[in-house]
Amino acid sequence: MEGHFVKLIKLIATLLILSISTPLFSQGVAPSKQQIEQFKKLPKSQQEVLAKKYGIDLNTISSTSQESSDISNEPSVLPRNLNKLEDIELSAEEEKFKPKQEEVERFGYELFAGEPTSFSPSENALVPESYIVGPGDTFTVNLYGKESFNGEVTVDREGRISIDKLEPVTVAGMQYSDVVSLIKNKVEKEMIGVRSFISMGKTRVIRVMVLGESYKPGAYTLPSLSSITHALFASGGVSQIGSLRNIQLKRAGKTVNTLDLYDLLLNGNSKNDVILKPGDIVFIPPVGKQITIKGEVRRPAIFELKNGESINDIIKMAGGLNGKAYPQKTVVERFSNDNFKTVVKLDAKNESTNYQAVNGDVITIPAISEQLGNAVTLIGAVTYPGNYAWSEGDRVSDLFTSLTNDFLPIADYEYALILREKNVQKDIEVHQFSPAEAVSNIENQNLLLKPRDKVIIFSRYQSKLTEEEVLSNIGLNEAQLKLSNKIKLWNKYEEEQFYKFIDSESELDDKASESGVQNTSLIELLEQEKELKEDDYAVFSRAKLLKPILTKLTSQASRLGEVQVFAINGEVKYEGVYPKPVNATVKKAIIASGGLKESAFLENAEITRFSAAGSSELEHLSVNIEAALNNPQHDEFKLKSKDSLNIYPIPNWQKDLKVNLYGEVRFPGVYTIRKGESLSEVIKRAGGFTEFSYPEGAVFTRQVLKIQQQQQLNKLSEDLRRDIAAKSFNSSVTDASLSYSDMKSLIDDLAKVKAVGRLVINLPSIVEGKRDIPLENNDSLYIPSQKNSVTVMGEINFSSSHLYDPSLSIDDYIARSGGLKQRADDDRIYIVKASGLVKVPDGGSWFGTSKDEMLEPGDTIVVPLNTEHVDNLTLWSTATQILYQMGVAVAAIGSL
Repeated sequence: MEGHFVKLIKLIATLLILSISTPLFSQGVAPSKQQIEQFKKLPKSQQEVLAKKYGIDLNTISSTSQESSDISNEPSVLPRNLNKLEDIELSAEEEKFKPKQEEVERFGYELFAGEPTSFSPSENALVPESYIVGPGDTFTVNLYGKESFNGEVTVDREGRISIDKLEPVTVAGMQYSDVVSLIKNKVEKEMIGVRSFISMGKTRVIRVMVLGESYKPGAYTLPSLSSITHALFASGGVSQIGSLRNIQLKRAGKTVNTLDLYDLLLNGNSKNDVILKPGDIVFIPPVGKQITIKGEVRRPAIFELKNGESINDIIKMAGGLNGKAYPQKTVVERFSNDNFKTVVKLDAKNESTNYQAVNGDVITIPAISEQLGNAVTLIGAVTYPGNYAWSEGDRVSDLFTSLTNDFLPIADYEYALILREKNVQKDIEVHQFSPAEAVSNIENQNLLLKPRDKVIIFSRYQSKLTEEEVLSNIGLNEAQLKLSNKIKLWNKYEEEQFYKFIDSESELDDKASESGVQNTSLIELLEQEKELKEDDYAVFSRAKLLKPILTKLTSQASRLGEVQVFAINGEVKYEGVYPKPVNATVKKAIIASGGLKESAFLENAEITRFSAAGSSELEHLSVNIEAALNNPQHDEFKLKSKDSLNIYPIPNWQKDLKVNLYGEVRFPGVYTIRKGESLSEVIKRAGGFTEFSYPEGAVFTRQVLKIQQQQQLNKLSEDLRRDIAAKSFNSSVTDASLSYSDMKSLIDDLAKVKAVGRLVINLPSIVEGKRDIPLENNDSLYIPSQKNSVTVMGEINFSSSHLYDPSLSIDDYIARSGGLKQRADDDRIYIVKASGLVKVPDGGSWFGTSKDEMLEPGDTIVVPLNTEHVDNLTLWSTATQILYQMGVAVAAIGSL
């Protein structure tokens, strides 16, 4: 114990002397690899002392040593043809848009492809016990017990190893396991009380040549355990014209071994991948016969063939066939001796097929047809679409168990089609049936199926919006419906706030007009489905699912077969062109169009038909719809190609027409009217006027007039803008007293005006029966209360209303409103009566008109703008009159 303690003291002293006399690190000089290794062998405490003395960060030393370790472990062979980062990004961008093309590559070359970086690749492999020891090999010897020793010994050129205190021993030519046993026995015999641990250190290196069609042929220094494949890796692999199947190992001028890399790559057989010896030559001859195989194989590639390999051997090289391969129709493209390319048919499934490969052959194994043989396809508004197995005798009902489970809620239970191939050209014929009746096993609806039939189930609705409206409200209770409506209103409010925030009222109006259907009822949604755009149609709507069918029927029509379509218009849900089914009838046509509307006239309809095949003459046939529905198979109710069926509306049929009565009638509200009903009749139904009514000031509005007036307002606004723009080039405009801001303000006011749609009427005369008017849908009548005021507006200092006084003249009312402005046109003052009529003085003077005749309660005195102040723009007068009259009408309605 004391002896060990003395040795430890001596070791520490020696390290201290070394650290003082020969410092590991010099100030300002980076440590070398040897210094780092020496430093790492010191105790932890000694490392800290030295690091503190020389200002070295231990973490830096650790990272440096790690980097040194990483550098020492760098691979000697890098991937070949590495591109720069910019090139990689560019190629990736090109790859994004470049069309994908089938590229068949040479098999096996990429495995060995590399870029050699050193002629001494670092290889750390496990040494087998059968390894033959030779000069240059190193052994690690650890002796422990009575004496200790830790070091490495090398086999010298004479094949001997020398261990301290032991007699040298010859080991060259011995196996590694025998050398270990020899040294252990020698230590035990010659050093009493000492045991040994022997392991292989660094193996010797050998010099070999890689020649022929190598990527980089030349001499390479390899570990002694290297095989032929190691030499291939070290030299960067085989060039594009080198053979993978005939790699030769030459030793002393003779070929001692041949390596077939296909045997290694495809079968994992490394039997011929032998260990190299110093002076060996690995020779790669040019590639032999090559063929290409592609199509339905797992590994399409270019393969090198040996003599005698069959088509089955080639398919095995390609990894075998895919599941959809059809080897019986294999095609071989070959270059013949007469400078032409020929095609050879081959049955690759037949093992007895005698295929003699020719260099350059291209073998293509096609895929089996995608056509279903014993299956039918279900498409559309069903729960489980797809392909279904078919067997003889199957009917439509075999595809479904129930309407509830197998159909979507939007499915049309009355109209469905079967598309069936009728010849080898795959022309189709159409069969129509009712899914509901088919599931109920009604014989003439539960049709027999044939292989490759396509069964199409349609939606009951045409538009996405209608479908969503229906589906979203299915199964909802009252609270859920209220919540759904609140969400819609909130979304609309948020949208309005957004457009107001970006100051785009016009876009808000456009958006509201586009999405106006969202605020309509389901009945109105159904009415609007006629005007849908392509993207608005539901996925399984008639419009979308029938489009390719109609295209197919049109394209297959010829002189021998007419186009099998018909048209239906009028009082049906979905007008349009439809495929004509086998045994088409008027009833089937009506079902295809979604059924009759409530307004359909059942006693008479019209069929327009070409009088003969290929003729341009038309004939018109009358048909009774009710009889056609009850007896559909009668000859007169059968349809022919290109027939057009028109369903008439009931004579004088009208929809739900409504008018609105507001104000001073006994029973105001919304009234349903018949077509042609007059205004006086509705007023009588409303109980007549109240005692506070003022019929002379009634306001009557109509939707059609509102649209027309709005169009006129918009046109007037645009005309006024153009007129001002044209006049702006005239210098006289700059002298006008009306500023640009005033003109712009007036134009903006005119653009913002919304038409009321007022129709001027004499209501007392109408009630008395002297002059009545028929009502239209959405007409509105506003009956004001009795008026006792006169309003003054326009170019006056203060627009106001005054109590009616028969003794006051027009000038008196104007004076009470502050008098005229500078730009007022006192020669064109006019009065808008409460009824909407406009009165002006005869001859342009007020003195020829009685005051009593001119002013009445509820009238409005309008003082227009003097248009001479704006260079006689003729539109100004019209614009200001419209603004004032609209204001009067709105004020009259708003006072109710």
